[in-house]
Amino acid sequence: MTKQDLINAAAEAAEITKKDATKALEAMLSTITTSLKKGDNVTITGFGTFRVSKRSARKGVNPRTQEPIKIGAMKTPAFRAGKSLKDAVR
Repeated sequence: MTKQDLINAAAEAAEITKKDATKALEAMLSTITTSLKKGDNVTITGFGTFRVSKRSARKGVNPRTQEPIKIGAMKTPAFRAGKSLKDAVR
């Protein structure tokens, strides 16, 4: 399902225009992104939790030259599905 498919489905389910559904989805994604940038978790009960995971520095290999390289520490977004979502998918 693409973003546009999600907008179409939301507009139909909520009986709103696609323009309003687009605004709502964009606002939700923006809010989640802003919260994760701050380091906060975003929990949607029954759906799951978006969180920031810290990945430590490690050694890697350049695939072209086979030379060892250092990969710096970084933060990555992660999602943990909630019980209701897991049960629905099973």
